[in-house]
Amino acid sequence: MAKIHAYLNFNGNCKEAFDFYKNVFKTDLVGTYTYDGMPADPNSPPLPEDAKGKIMHTSLNINDTTMLMGADVIETFSPKATSGNATYIMLDTESADEAKELFQALSANAKVMEMELGETFFAEQFASFQDQFGIYWMIHFEGNKKMD
Repeated sequence: MAKIHAYLNFNGNCKEAFDFYKNVFKTDLVGTYTYDGMPADPNSPPLPEDAKGKIMHTSLNINDTTMLMGADVIETFSPKATSGNATYIMLDTESADEAKELFQALSANAKVMEMELGETFFAEQFASFQDQFGIYWMIHFEGNKKMD
């Protein structure tokens, strides 16, 4: 089976977001490329001045099988990134303590708090929110409420 990774687009603050995420997940970046590090391509439009230093691609490992990847969107090359709640990144934790730790770290300065971390009929711990960078997250620890 192929692996599934989350790829996040930003409007100029990818570096700031991934500095935040590497602290949350206590990991280092796997690699980072900037737009001004790309080789010149005569078939592509010239690189705009404001794209210099912006992130073309970066990534970090959340665990042994899952990566979080991202980039700044440069409107010369693709449409502006927009936030929406059509997709969430769901973190299925191994313990209630891990759920609490991730919730506290990721929800710092949250834009939207849909559900504070707490017990539900389907999970010992669950939360959903939009983080300070516009990314939607769910934190889930099923615990003793396993589905049949």
